[in-house]
Amino acid sequence: MGERILPPGGGEDGVENINLREALEERYLAYALSTIMGRALPDARDGLKPVHRRILHAMRLLKLDPGTAFKKCARIVGDVIGKYHPHGDQSVYDALVRLAQDFAQRYPLVDGQGNFGNIDGDNAAAYRYTEARMTEVAALLLEGIGEDAVDFRKTYNEEDDEPVVLPGAFPNLLANGSQGIAVGMATSIPPHNAAEICDAALHLIANPDCTTRDLVAHVPGPDFPTGGIIIEGRASIQEAYETGRGGFRTRARWHQEDTGRGTYLIVVTQIPYGVAKGRLIEKIAELIIDKKLPLIADFRDESAEDIRLVFEPKSRNVDGGLMMESLFRLTELESRIPLNMNVLMQGRIPRVVGLKEVLREWVDHRRDVLLRRSRHRLAEIERRLEVLAGLIIAYLNIDEVIHIIRTADEPKKALVVRFELTEVQVEAILNMRLRSLAKLEEIELRKEHDELSKEKDGIVKLIGSEALQWKTIAWEISKVKNQFSKDTPLGKRRTTFGEATEHDEGAMAEALVEREPITVVVSEKGWIRALKGHVQDLSTLTFKTDDRLKISFTAETTSKLLVFATNGKVFTLEGSKLPGGRGAGEPIRLMIDLEQEHDIVEVVQFKGGRKVLVASKDGRGFVVPEDELVANTRKGKGVMGVDTPDELTAIRFVEGEHVAVIGENRKLLVFPLNQVPEMTRGKGVRLQKYKGGGLADVKTFALAEGLTWKDSSDRTWTVGEKDLSEWIGNRADAGRLPPKGFPKNNKFG
Repeated sequence: MGERILPPGGGEDGVENINLREALEERYLAYALSTIMGRALPDARDGLKPVHRRILHAMRLLKLDPGTAFKKCARIVGDVIGKYHPHGDQSVYDALVRLAQDFAQRYPLVDGQGNFGNIDGDNAAAYRYTEARMTEVAALLLEGIGEDAVDFRKTYNEEDDEPVVLPGAFPNLLANGSQGIAVGMATSIPPHNAAEICDAALHLIANPDCTTRDLVAHVPGPDFPTGGIIIEGRASIQEAYETGRGGFRTRARWHQEDTGRGTYLIVVTQIPYGVAKGRLIEKIAELIIDKKLPLIADFRDESAEDIRLVFEPKSRNVDGGLMMESLFRLTELESRIPLNMNVLMQGRIPRVVGLKEVLREWVDHRRDVLLRRSRHRLAEIERRLEVLAGLIIAYLNIDEVIHIIRTADEPKKALVVRFELTEVQVEAILNMRLRSLAKLEEIELRKEHDELSKEKDGIVKLIGSEALQWKTIAWEISKVKNQFSKDTPLGKRRTTFGEATEHDEGAMAEALVEREPITVVVSEKGWIRALKGHVQDLSTLTFKTDDRLKISFTAETTSKLLVFATNGKVFTLEGSKLPGGRGAGEPIRLMIDLEQEHDIVEVVQFKGGRKVLVASKDGRGFVVPEDELVANTRKGKGVMGVDTPDELTAIRFVEGEHVAVIGENRKLLVFPLNQVPEMTRGKGVRLQKYKGGGLADVKTFALAEGLTWKDSSDRTWTVGEKDLSEWIGNRADAGRLPPKGFPKNNKFG
């Protein structure tokens, strides 16, 4: 048997102990870094992620320049995954497709031929069917790449070279935007108008110390390929551009088309960026079927090349603006497009930056590219001038040169010695063709020499003057601005700015819910349901075992319900969201955040404008306006402060100007309502004093009409103002035993 060989670094048994936490941290960090740097975040200089940069580089090498013949996308994808991007072919093709979609890219980088998908959300055809070439925008991004404008690095298999970044003569990061999710960070940059970005960049070059406010004057907001209307406030937009974080509320563009006799249609012609029309249409259809859009009678999609979504109102009296507001609230016809300008600065540092920093990074990169291209051109000129100087010497002494070449054993050395030429010059002379010995050629050489000398002086001057460099960059940016000016079809601004119209909340509630009568039924154990219509006879209703009817009242689907709990909180339910009348309904506890130890006291319909007397078991209470009781969340609104074992026990809508209170000790007290304070929240004041027990019932009434109650036989009793004199006192008095005939359960009924 041979000797057992152990792995390096291992113990006797060949196993190396590694701390799991350290191993995971090391590996996950490596994964996170590769995702951030090599996949998800764009470079601030050219606005591209590695996959897009590699696609454009591969297309350049395939000579797919603008105006040339198209080539199959399969060839492009094959080159990209074979040479530069060792990932799945579908992911590369998806990236290529997105670069060609005019509804996804504000300025497409790829000119596609064939089915490249559509705004409905349909996918592109397979890459064996589609063809592509670069657009003028892509050509601008690559301009000067063969002139040492940027660094190159080895590809993953070290067989080829690929650019680290593109020269980026076009402001691609902001113009086309970018979305990406990395590890622990994400980026979301909406598209902008290229002419506006160029204006802002020119302003930054002219005024390096300018503020973001100055730049926002040139870049008022995004410019989406799908158009739409931005309704975000100016202050919010400016803050977003300053910090690099924020968002833009964007709405669909719509107009009203009159169809005669006072009738009309609403037509949507542009939808928010990033919304798939197919999914949007499905959602609207679902909402109409579910009666969530009661103002709309009919809806159809009449889109062809352009978007045309047609909405028919229920009647001619429907306000078109209100109808659209209901659509904005429930569908993606209004969408918030986020801004999270998280980009790679200097190609390696992920940072969230503002508008000024992003523009600074781009113009600084343009300066680097200008200097590199200038030095590259200068080296080329110097090499050519050296050759030209040698050729001119040869022309002046052509006979001698020919003689040396014909007779010398080593003509190369002989020429160097005779005319003091360099190696490069001699090679050029020896490679000269006989046909170029014409007299005219000497004139051409001298002309070329003069022109190149002049160009060299200009480049040397440029390299030595920073002011001249910035002037040249400004000229280049102005050229791009003119190429994509707002007068051109591609450069024209598509997204405009507007303000959201304010609508009455009551009208909005009706616009979102079909108004229908309902009967609300609440059981003793807190189960709620809504019967259709106003049902008078509830005797046939069934309840769960050991449960029975507690509260019932008529309302409408547009109504709000106020739920009072023993902990002093008030919760709000929507009439339209109550479970139907079939079965026992659902427990109210599932709809609100109510602790198990607390119970429901009362459920009432909210009507607004009324006042409510709330009272606790200990006999404390106060008056609260009904409008202050509406809660916007499941957590409810704390109205009455009660400390255990005290609890909210009664709520009464105020009628009249007097209060009648009866305690569990069967003492009745009547006093003026104005002795009870009106508050929005609090513990309240003492209504009646008890030695033992607490409050049994409370009622408000008009003294002139007398105090009424119902006995166990459902008969109504009334005690007039004169007969009540011995019970009338002040708040917090003890009271006296009630009049004859008052129910034994101490309730007013």
